Amino acid sequence: MKFIRNFSRDVRVRFAPSPTGHLHLGGLRTALYNFLFARSNKGKFILRIEDTDQTRCIPLAMEELERDLEWAGLKPDEGPSSGGKFGPYIQSQRSHLYKEFVDRLLKSGAAYCCFCTERRLELLRKDALRNRQVPKYDNRCRSLDKKEIIDKLNSGAEKCIRLKLVPSEPFNDLVYGTVQHEVMEMEGDPVIMKTDGWPTYHLANVVDDHLMNISHVIRGVEWLLSTNKHIMIYRALGYEPPRFVHLPLILNTDGTKLSKRQNDIAINSMRSKGVFPRALLNFVIQAGGGFPSNIDPNSSLEQLISKFDLGKVNTNSGKLPNDRLGEFNRLEITRQSKDEKEVTALVNEIKSIVADTFQSRFNSEDLDISDEHIKSVLLWSLPRIHYLNDLVSKNLEFLWIRPNFKNIKADFDPAILNKLENELVHIDFSKENIQHMLKLFSKENGIVFRDMMGFLRMSLSGLKQGPGVAEMMEILGKNSSLKRLESVKKSFMTVN
Repeated sequence: MKFIRNFSRDVRVRFAPSPTGHLHLGGLRTALYNFLFARSNKGKFILRIEDTDQTRCIPLAMEELERDLEWAGLKPDEGPSSGGKFGPYIQSQRSHLYKEFVDRLLKSGAAYCCFCTERRLELLRKDALRNRQVPKYDNRCRSLDKKEIIDKLNSGAEKCIRLKLVPSEPFNDLVYGTVQHEVMEMEGDPVIMKTDGWPTYHLANVVDDHLMNISHVIRGVEWLLSTNKHIMIYRALGYEPPRFVHLPLILNTDGTKLSKRQNDIAINSMRSKGVFPRALLNFVIQAGGGFPSNIDPNSSLEQLISKFDLGKVNTNSGKLPNDRLGEFNRLEITRQSKDEKEVTALVNEIKSIVADTFQSRFNSEDLDISDEHIKSVLLWSLPRIHYLNDLVSKNLEFLWIRPNFKNIKADFDPAILNKLENELVHIDFSKENIQHMLKLFSKENGIVFRDMMGFLRMSLSGLKQGPGVAEMMEILGKNSSLKRLESVKKSFMTVN
């Protein structure tokens, strides 16, 4: 069932990552679904950086994250670089706001100062584990009287701020339906501001979502059990909570959870591997639902926007078909190769990959990277490769590196080469046709077939081993093959 708007305020959603590492597939899926929901409802997509845990922040992680989002086509309407009237969009620049809201909660009695030491909290935890109970704070400081609190504050005792838990109220999640998690049974009063003065996620995300007019919180299901707690903070501040949407977990093919420690699921790793944005977006939606089952596996971002439906998001965790990522990328390479506007960029990308791969070993004049040659190779490769980087694998180096004719013995009659070239010009350049023609040619001209093939291999690639000569010529294409043979012939004439 298509999700129908039934809310009063304009749609404003946010993607709120922490700059603690690379953006990975799970984060990309969350960002994508926020983006699609915003665009399909003519709303705004906001990027907010949640960096209140300064000990875990990594330098330049935010800048990389912004580049990855833009590369994927998910450019925020508001954010650290985009600007907007609800900024700053970096939490560490909003600390004064959190302190104001904590003061309001303290004054209303919804929160209190806690002076328990780390040692006491650790003893509580160990005692609970020893008695096979769930470790939780015993709310000891909730019952301190005003004098005790003033005395401890005057003494300079270290403190944090805790929220007073109240009975949970059920809420309606737009994916999981009615949810009620009785927080008081599972944990003690939670910390909302740490001893270092920084807010915890629970407080900061509530304050920011309210101040930024967020209408829908779309995030991973790992936050589902915290939502009742967040609603308590909204109620304590006198605010109406946004609508909540929790997305199912994405799992690896083997059923294990995705982890930031998996370098192969980082977006920058995908980019360096040669994955195209369109391919990656179509790949990541394979786990979690949200689209018709018959959606085009090479949909454009505009098509994904038009087909996205919250009513089709699954509640069960979804496994990513990791072995199919290459298929999605091949579809995108094929699509671009058939588009007159995009094929030029594709050719330039291949040219850049070839140059970067071989420039340390060869001069530019040693490389065969004309547009015509690249297009010929690309056409041959479409059903055979998954990534553009596959074109510079070891067994395909001959495609790009012109052979060194000094290593070719000049013991083949140039007249025979002329005759061979004339024969090759007039045949269909398939491996089977080339092989048949070469066998016939060697027989009619009294040439030892093995010797001729060895000569052609060196002339075409400079290699003593590799793919069969007929296959090599098919891969190179007629024009490049004939050009290389012509170069050999000219080198013989120069020598003679």
